[in-house]
Amino acid sequence: MTTATGAPSTIDPAEVARFSALAAEWWSPHGKFGVLHKFNPVRLAFIRDQAAKHFERDPKGAKPFAGLRLLDIGCGGGLLSEPMARLGFDVVGADASEKNIKTAEVHANEHGLAIDYRVSTAEDLARAGERFDVILNMEVIEHVADLRLFVASCAAMLKGRGLMFVATINRTGKAFALAIVGAEYILGWLPRGTHDWAKFVRPEELNTALVSAGLSLKVQTGVIFNPLAGKWMLSSDCDVNYMVVAAKL
Repeated sequence: MTTATGAPSTIDPAEVARFSALAAEWWSPHGKFGVLHKFNPVRLAFIRDQAAKHFERDPKGAKPFAGLRLLDIGCGGGLLSEPMARLGFDVVGADASEKNIKTAEVHANEHGLAIDYRVSTAEDLARAGERFDVILNMEVIEHVADLRLFVASCAAMLKGRGLMFVATINRTGKAFALAIVGAEYILGWLPRGTHDWAKFVRPEELNTALVSAGLSLKVQTGVIFNPLAGKWMLSSDCDVNYMVVAAKL
């Protein structure tokens, strides 16, 4: 896709409109994004532990990542941006939806958090010369119009030794059954139409995009829902949800 000026764009207008329509729901644990609230503990712990190991910080410290700059791209209502700010990161939260950003700003202000929220895209931030120690790319790449451009734009903003975290969904039959039929149509965890199976990303496709952008894969882990425990947990099973950590070469 290209913009009105002819510049390439990663934005899928239909995806932006879909999430803009749900902007008021972001901070309701029992609302349309309730599954993300349940998903947050496992992904927050993963980000914290991997970043602490890489940057040699004490994850139990009051603000272990003070002095490091983080971009939460596709931040939505700020479900990740806020805990990252509490961990000491200097946080920029960016989203293509103005409604999402307004929701995020209001919530952060109510909780006394200084987060730099912007209505922007990865490619626009990269063209502006922004640089970050950490980029969170969580549950975003399966919604963009151009995977390679999106990953390359994010990678261009990483400082030396910088880390990129990516969470997405594998393009498998199992993922179609669980993430779309199960989560959207049977359990109602997500609004119907939230995901397009054709835009799911296989690990090898993601790795190719990361390597092409000058990044090296460090960690890959699956994430599964344990119905008995009622929570998400890390797993060796990457057939549906998975997360990776990549570092700047």
